[in-house]
Amino acid sequence: MTPTASALLGFAAWSLILVLGIAFYRTFIAMQQKKALNNFLATGVDLPLFGQRLTRVHANTYEFLPVAGAVMLYAIATEQNEITDPLASIFLLARLGQSLVHLASTSVPAVLIRFLFFGAQIFIVGSWIIRFI
Repeated sequence: MTPTASALLGFAAWSLILVLGIAFYRTFIAMQQKKALNNFLATGVDLPLFGQRLTRVHANTYEFLPVAGAVMLYAIATEQNEITDPLASIFLLARLGQSLVHLASTSVPAVLIRFLFFGAQIFIVGSWIIRFI
């Protein structure tokens, strides 16, 4: 498996892990508060702070997956992995870093670190698109 394919699979797996995390977290809260599982808001604003961050981290992930995923799929489909392979693992690590920092804190330093991780992803995907053009 190429680094690009691994990064794409890793991104999808991370999204799945997050949605499972939300499901388990909401089930725990429902049992603890005797709340019906179908009474949670999709935005997560009715959850404790960690649940709100977990919901937002998942949303951040699925919002960027189509863009990054399309570019990586393009590389795979057109057999141009030489463009994406060198930074594919770094891209995935930046995504994981952004998510983990967001889960840990929303302090100003954490938001700045999160932005650096997101900026790295934007730079990497943007550089891939430019190289494809």
